[in-house]
Amino acid sequence: MAETISPMEIDGNETPFPSSTDKGKRVFVAGNNSGKGKATPWVEKYRPQSLDDVAAHRDIISTIDRLTTENRLPHLLLYGPPGTGKTSTILAVARKLYGKQYHKMILELNASDERGIDVVRQQIQDFASTQSLTFGAKALVKLVLLDEADAMTKDAQFALRRVIEKYTKSTRFALICNHVNKIIPALQSRCTRFRFAPLDEVHVTDRLKHVIKAEGLDVEDSGLAALVRLSNGDMRKALNILQSTHMASQQITEEAVYLCTGNPLPKDIEQISYWLLNEQFSESFRRIHEIKTRKGLALVDIVREVTMFVFKIKMPPDVRVQLINDLADIEYRLSFGCNDKLQLGSIIATFTRARSALVAAAK
Repeated sequence: MAETISPMEIDGNETPFPSSTDKGKRVFVAGNNSGKGKATPWVEKYRPQSLDDVAAHRDIISTIDRLTTENRLPHLLLYGPPGTGKTSTILAVARKLYGKQYHKMILELNASDERGIDVVRQQIQDFASTQSLTFGAKALVKLVLLDEADAMTKDAQFALRRVIEKYTKSTRFALICNHVNKIIPALQSRCTRFRFAPLDEVHVTDRLKHVIKAEGLDVEDSGLAALVRLSNGDMRKALNILQSTHMASQQITEEAVYLCTGNPLPKDIEQISYWLLNEQFSESFRRIHEIKTRKGLALVDIVREVTMFVFKIKMPPDVRVQLINDLADIEYRLSFGCNDKLQLGSIIATFTRARSALVAAAK
């Protein structure tokens, strides 16, 4: 039966909206239209389009690039923290293999889709079992991209194990996850594993400078350093903070970045640490509670930044160990929604004990 092709499916044109049958994430590349460029999140606008554009992990990228070029691409398992280039790498591989019409040769599913055993038995198996029609000398293998695979149920993972074995000749599977321990060993053994570590500050800085130049932004050196510091190696987070700060302030400074994200400024952390190490309990409690309320700071952010500050100051190792251990317990309790005032009192009590230990050690 002849297949009818609608005008929206002409080769070379991207469909502006995903159809009801399209599953998973759809990547839109900003064109020359300035109106669309402004509306596009910078995370998607500046997503790497080829393997050469991926900011870091050159050893991993070169290995995958060589496997793709030599047509020896195995099943892949990419894992690591968010914003480190896992999805961008696979999409770049798909573009290299299939060209502009890559979305017709891949099935992309993420955590927003159903991830139960029925999807593996029906949607994934149906896609993998159909023969790809190409006009070249030989048919290309298709690609199944399972983003956030650690959200799949155990039953679905066990069912996927057999599907991977059965359709290896015609289909390659790429699994992406943050926590590799949530992937069953049977699936891990069938894939080539690559760990994407958090990005180095150099790579984050270079990529941010590229975006800043392309957008024509006014960014101070202190503002750029603050972006890199708050991103913690997450490129997606860095771009989101940059775009949010740009919307709130025309000039991107260190203070503007911290105010936009709600994180405490370094000078505020130094002041809080000074009070903890020098003031009496009641006075320290009053001042920290006042600055926390006035600037809208979260106590858990204060605990994390003060902990980093403790690593920088000089003190006996046993005092530092006990102090960090107590601060870790406080952060754990805050994660369960414990009362802020009680936990603030616990922080000050912890530093009071540390001060007593420092005095005893000095004698």
